[in-house]
Amino acid sequence: MAGVTERFEIIDERFSTLVKTSAQVEQLYQGCRWAEGPAYFPAGRYLVWSDIPNDRMLRWDETTGAVGVFREPAGFTNGNTVDRQGRLVTCEHGNRRVTRTEHDGSLTVLTDNFGGKRYNSPNDVVVKSDGSVWFTDPAYGIDSDYEGHQADSEIGACHVYRWDATTGEVRIVADDFVRPNGLAFSPDETRLYVSDTGSTHHRGGPRHMRVFDVAADGTLSGGKEFATCTSGLFDGFRLDTAGRIWASAADGVHCYHPDGTLLGKILVPETVANVEFGGPRRNRLFIAATTSLYSVLLPVNGALRR
Repeated sequence: MAGVTERFEIIDERFSTLVKTSAQVEQLYQGCRWAEGPAYFPAGRYLVWSDIPNDRMLRWDETTGAVGVFREPAGFTNGNTVDRQGRLVTCEHGNRRVTRTEHDGSLTVLTDNFGGKRYNSPNDVVVKSDGSVWFTDPAYGIDSDYEGHQADSEIGACHVYRWDATTGEVRIVADDFVRPNGLAFSPDETRLYVSDTGSTHHRGGPRHMRVFDVAADGTLSGGKEFATCTSGLFDGFRLDTAGRIWASAADGVHCYHPDGTLLGKILVPETVANVEFGGPRRNRLFIAATTSLYSVLLPVNGALRR
């Protein structure tokens, strides 16, 4: 039976097995202006995330609960992920580039332009098992000085890109978005989900998520609408091992079955921007929501592949 508890809303009965209604949605930290891009490091048992307007990255230690500054200034970073070698891959609004933090702490610029034109403001990023880096490039970081540096778009559009780990070549994989935002692969990497938050700039614009088929050579096909957000917008999201999508929304985290059914919600008192599975068993969902970092333990496990 559908219903609402203090922390969860069960819309489809299948959701009742995906959460524990006795679990707490814990506030781990408060003090951000816009929390985004959580990335969990299993070897160190810590989480790094972005506080975009404050131009810093924060670090939460799972063993002590302590929070400190990871990097400041940080280039107005947004989305982050961890590659197969345990390195941090980051989208930087301010520097309009995608970087990788090496194990010694140095920064490697993966890409900062396409065809000689600077990106708008790389937003979210995932790494495929072949090492390729996929990222979205809306214009939020150049719209004003709040989350980056105000500037005109050199490319003149907002695309989804793929950086090849072997050649360093960058190509557009999807060019029909208004404001491409979050993205994630299915566990078997045969599908790519991408959200479009174009309604932030266009009345009646998109606030949905699309799904593409992924070919062996990295080309995309399809792109049909997968789901429309029922509260605010889909920003960032992650998948569990069964291919269910756990997506950010205005009232919390929405869980979708791979068939597109909205199963239920984790209710959060702030607008959610992004999520990440972590913890020793990858069954702790970290939630970056406006001013705060939250987490909740779940009886499901996050997909190993980003």
